[in-house]
Amino acid sequence: MATWNMFSFQDAVSPIMEQLILFHDHTMMVLTMITIMVLYMISSLMLNKFSNRFLLEGQMIELIWTLLPAVLLIVIALPSLKILYLLEEINKPLLTLKAIGHQWYWSYEYSDLKKIEFDSYMKQTDSIQNNEYRLIEVDNKIVLPWSTQTRMLVTSYDVIHSWTIPALGMKIDASPGRINQGSILVMRPGIYYGQCSEICGANHSFMPITLESVNMKSFNNWIHKIS
Repeated sequence: MATWNMFSFQDAVSPIMEQLILFHDHTMMVLTMITIMVLYMISSLMLNKFSNRFLLEGQMIELIWTLLPAVLLIVIALPSLKILYLLEEINKPLLTLKAIGHQWYWSYEYSDLKKIEFDSYMKQTDSIQNNEYRLIEVDNKIVLPWSTQTRMLVTSYDVIHSWTIPALGMKIDASPGRINQGSILVMRPGIYYGQCSEICGANHSFMPITLESVNMKSFNNWIHKIS
């Protein structure tokens, strides 16, 4: 989860988030090289009084500074398109989880498991435990088995919400009258937090998301307990 003074991404717990972090580093490297080159050229022009008489109407230099940005855009665009296709890739999901946004809480349905449904509200400050976090703990967590492909369906009951867990690289808009789809593959057990990322009203910041990733045996025990 995010903590104070964290300037980088959260640790990736899904293949998609790993790809997003790698793409961010790749793009930042290209942008850093461009920035350094431009600053060097500007400083060179400002610190000397010489002029290149062959640079005034050089067709070759114009061709270079036209083709070079195009090549750099291709270098950035190709990995970006790869990630966009990976975000939509779902390969034989074992589970289907549906999230429905409300003002201001989430409700969940495990459609494949005897229609298990529950609402998830933010815990009040006076009811949280010593090992829990204020404003992001919920009374009913999502429980999913790790290393298992899960189809995520997201919709809304009233206004536009956004179901987001940064550590998973998941951000799916919840639009009323429409079902958006995503894929979850958690690579390790743990508890991961998120929040609604679409300004949806007065209590927008008080509808957190908590997902607990467990092994398959613990997940089966949870299913029998809740049903």
